Amino acid sequence: MTETSPAWTLSGFGDEIDADPVLQVGVLQALGARHIEVRSAWGVNIVDLSDEQLGDLRTLLVERGMGVSAIASPIGKVDISLPVEHEVARLGRAIAAARVLEAPYIRIFSFFRAQDRTAESIRDDVLVRMAALAALAEREGVTLVHENEKDIYGDVPERVLDVIESVGSDRLCVAWDNANFVQVGVRPFTDGYAMLRPHLEYLQVKDAIAATGVVVPAGEGDGELLETVTALRDDGFTGFASLEPHLADYNALGGFSGPAAFGRAGRAFRALTDRIGVTLS
Repeated sequence: MTETSPAWTLSGFGDEIDADPVLQVGVLQALGARHIEVRSAWGVNIVDLSDEQLGDLRTLLVERGMGVSAIASPIGKVDISLPVEHEVARLGRAIAAARVLEAPYIRIFSFFRAQDRTAESIRDDVLVRMAALAALAEREGVTLVHENEKDIYGDVPERVLDVIESVGSDRLCVAWDNANFVQVGVRPFTDGYAMLRPHLEYLQVKDAIAATGVVVPAGEGDGELLETVTALRDDGFTGFASLEPHLADYNALGGFSGPAAFGRAGRAFRALTDRIGVTLS
């Protein structure tokens, strides 16, 4: 009897390849991916696409046989001083996009703060907002995945766990990003994996150099990618692994790689998963 290899579903941030979704899909499919994570199309953020544009995007993806792993929304990448209703309304638009594109997940964040404020000083305001977002997700039957990101409340494992456990919703889970942890001085696997694994639902794939914060392909930095993916394999993870290379340019709202660099990132990640016997499809 032959033992079946563990299988994960490969996806990627299409707008890191090009603004044109036709090129986004072409490069992802060349890398063996049958899913895409949608942050923007034609240079327009997913929460700002018109109904007509969403319809056109859906038609394109259906014609090309491409599924959508997640809506890579910017929800929560705003200052905590904005009212609760601001991001709840934007989440409504992200949910509408998820419905049209049949995406099971929506990525969110846990809010920026002014430079003179500590993370602890905004905790209560963050939890109020995250609870409101989770409540909407519960009503609409979608799953939110919180991405750890520098300069937001949930930047280090302890505060990510605080958000997830304090809100206490099965519609709010963890999107794990090794590179972002490195950029805030965390050793991802050593410092955070055991803590967050019970809530880890979605893997975003990039790596970084600890000394400089520079983003590099998976396995080429200090993000403990090999240890992380090996543990995920051993834990029975079967979800999405989404390429977010950030190899050419990145800022607080996103990143870009271009087709060639994106391809390099995809091949680097596949080399890691091949090494541990995980199949990407």
